[in-house]
Amino acid sequence: MKKITIVGAGLAGSLLSVYLAKKGFEVSVYERRPDMRKSGAAGGKSINLALSTRGIHALKEVGLYDEIRKIAIPMYGRMIHLVEGELSFQRYGKDDSEYINAVSRADLNKSLMDLAEKNPGVKILFNQRCSGIDFKNGEINFRNELTGETSLVKSDRIIATDGATSAVRLEMQKIPRFNFAQHYENYGYKELMIPSGKDGSFLMDKNALHIWPRGSFMLIALPNPDGSFTCTLFLAYDLSLGEENSFEYLSTEERADAFFKKQFPDTYEMIPDFKKDFFHNPTGSLMTVKCYPWIIEDRVALLGDACHAIVPFFGQGMNAAFEDCTCLNECIEKYGTDWKKIFSEYQELRKINSDAIADLAQENFIEMRDLVSDRDFLLRKKIETELYKKYPDTFVPKYSMVTFSRIPYSVALKRGRIQEEILKELSKGAESGESFDKDKADKLIKEKLGKIF
Repeated sequence: MKKITIVGAGLAGSLLSVYLAKKGFEVSVYERRPDMRKSGAAGGKSINLALSTRGIHALKEVGLYDEIRKIAIPMYGRMIHLVEGELSFQRYGKDDSEYINAVSRADLNKSLMDLAEKNPGVKILFNQRCSGIDFKNGEINFRNELTGETSLVKSDRIIATDGATSAVRLEMQKIPRFNFAQHYENYGYKELMIPSGKDGSFLMDKNALHIWPRGSFMLIALPNPDGSFTCTLFLAYDLSLGEENSFEYLSTEERADAFFKKQFPDTYEMIPDFKKDFFHNPTGSLMTVKCYPWIIEDRVALLGDACHAIVPFFGQGMNAAFEDCTCLNECIEKYGTDWKKIFSEYQELRKINSDAIADLAQENFIEMRDLVSDRDFLLRKKIETELYKKYPDTFVPKYSMVTFSRIPYSVALKRGRIQEEILKELSKGAESGESFDKDKADKLIKEKLGKIF
């Protein structure tokens, strides 16, 4: 039996171990952190996950989806909160059959670990920090974070799923001709909590992703099964985007309190521990990672955030990592034990698509924090809905392609930009979604989309 070492027991690493165990491999997973099922997950710095089609497909393949859906809450669209208190609902899909699922990162990770350890071929070792790697001989050095003891692990294959600050990738960066780009946004994020009402009731619509768009910053909230909402404030780090719109300026309780009362008056009343949350919870950073190559011959591969960390504004970070696992599994099915071909095709198929979703995620930040309340944007959305009804197999909204299908991200990016050009053209002079020139729409779709799809 061939031995495979996975570095990182997060969402992707735990899922991948199940895929590999089902193929008959002996899998050892080394995790830097302690076992969250015993010590508890770190709080105060998380963005609730939005599980959608790509991630659901992977969970179904390993037999976990039925369990996860019990702790997931469907969200059918965005609930927009304006400063004045007005609410506006924007549906995600064509009807209630298309929705995303709010799910706790910790609960999902724990469930994946439990499933992994049910396989006799999987072993998870915690408090093990990767401290070095010999790529040529397939040897990894680990240091026990509790005892300080070191160990040398030899493996046939090494797959790194150790996140955006991957220790394995850091070692790969020392190899000549390894391309690496890391971009930090000037935005950070802060977790706040809206507790449940009496008897665990929800204080807002539980089946929506709530957004407070404010131009250069925003607040979002996702529901939890206990009736609470996990809120995330996205705000600039420093003063470059405006005097009050930065974590740097909100350095005192008085400033933070005044800012939140002014910008999110409806939410302020629902967060009794606002000051405690704001100053106790850490400020998380947002970054995009792109690199190449992801593999070293037939011995080592990067997967998930280790090779393509993205910002969270399309809700696809986890889904993209899970799709990596699906793709790698399909390559194994295709090539058996020829790992050079397996890794090579996996890299070729996923690199172009991970780059695409990184770009899509950055674009969607602008949409979420600003455009969702813009009059022209809303008009284009109405036209988009009408075109989708008329051309369901040709004019598929970009959001639907990314979220409710397994169309490659690269295709969704290319197709989405062409469709946006069409929508801008049709919205000129139109006053409602129903008043656009339908003959012109037929011509544009045939000319622009018919050439490549």
